[in-house]
Amino acid sequence: MNARKSLGRIGNLVRTFGSAVAAAAAVERGHRPSNQDLVILGIDPRHYDRIRRY
Repeated sequence: MNARKSLGRIGNLVRTFGSAVAAAAAVERGHRPSNQDLVILGIDPRHYDRIRRY
């Protein structure tokens, strides 16, 4: 594994973690997370609105 791939994977990890934090903060405030954050987390933004709150 070369250094470039390692840095790319670390960057993806940081980006994913940042999106998770941003999405969690938005939901906690009662707002909808951004489409970009949802896509990075593997959630289809069109289906997000179908998630029911209990």
